[in-house]
Amino acid sequence: MAQDAAFTLPKLPYAFDALEPHIDAKTMEIHHGKHHAAYIKNLNDAIAANDFLKGKTDKAIVGDLAAIKDEALRTTLRNNGGGHWNHSFFWEILTPAAKSGEPGDDLAAAIKSAFGSVDGLKKAFNEAATKRFGSGWAWLIVQDKKLKVVSTANQDNPLMKEIVPDSDYGTPVLGLDVWEHAYYLHYQNKRPDYIAAFWNVVNWSEVAKRFKTA
Repeated sequence: MAQDAAFTLPKLPYAFDALEPHIDAKTMEIHHGKHHAAYIKNLNDAIAANDFLKGKTDKAIVGDLAAIKDEALRTTLRNNGGGHWNHSFFWEILTPAAKSGEPGDDLAAAIKSAFGSVDGLKKAFNEAATKRFGSGWAWLIVQDKKLKVVSTANQDNPLMKEIVPDSDYGTPVLGLDVWEHAYYLHYQNKRPDYIAAFWNVVNWSEVAKRFKTA
């Protein structure tokens, strides 16, 4: 959200240790308070130097990157606007394991239609997250009213029309950060273990809400 032409670090909707043992407290503290905060600082600096960006939401900024003709500014907004939007989204689709729940009826039906089952979704999503080389994200998106799994590099996301390929463009309803800073303290180089643990802390009610409005 924009406030006085600047963005602020959103408060986590749970304690740093609430996602343990699946995501550890120290990782959450550093990920939220250092990495996310750095993206916000860099984004705010860019906004302060470019009046035409003031008052725009982070979603509006990342959704219209192709209109930015200054290549250096576009890269800054792509990396840091993307970093802010992606992380704000990520915190909201996580929840303590005891509250994770199951996909609601409408979402479950869409998952079954697209992937055959929730296990089919997990298989496709896990593959996308595992095979994303280097840093990036795996996403479940709504594209042409259907669910689809895609992945993006760095801090790109499926909202970035004309930046990501058409096949990756859509409305995210679920996402997983597979940058090393999201898991390395606890899982080291075992990204697949982190991906498997992620499913224990998915906030399915939030995913269903986003699916309904997509």
